[in-house]
Amino acid sequence: MIEDDWLMGVLGGLMIGGAGALYLLGNGRIMGASGILGGLLDGSGKDTARDQLFFLTGLILAPAALVLSTGTHPTNITSDVSILIAAGLLVGIGTRLANGCTSGHGVCGISRLSLRGIAATVIYITAGATTM
Repeated sequence: MIEDDWLMGVLGGLMIGGAGALYLLGNGRIMGASGILGGLLDGSGKDTARDQLFFLTGLILAPAALVLSTGTHPTNITSDVSILIAAGLLVGIGTRLANGCTSGHGVCGISRLSLRGIAATVIYITAGATTM
């Protein structure tokens, strides 16, 4: 299956880029998952809560539908729930510190030539590469 991995990456990238463009064209807002979730949690997204809930529901249901239709695939994810919780909290803290996540800065920010998005993307890619 490794021969097809690049194709899955290309298809996934096209889907995320297309979704970001549709989201921006559809409601004039950036498709940043952390900003959408944060707006619901802190109440700042009251006026677009319905759209935000639809978006977040799709983020949950799309992978679930994929698993139901194709089955599960082997991953290298840990089964230690405490590590998964800690990782999720660290990602959440990082997205708050960076004022956005990879979908907001990396996909939508760079495509709009946002200096903040480009800088954030360079920083988190460099941090990830250094960590690895």
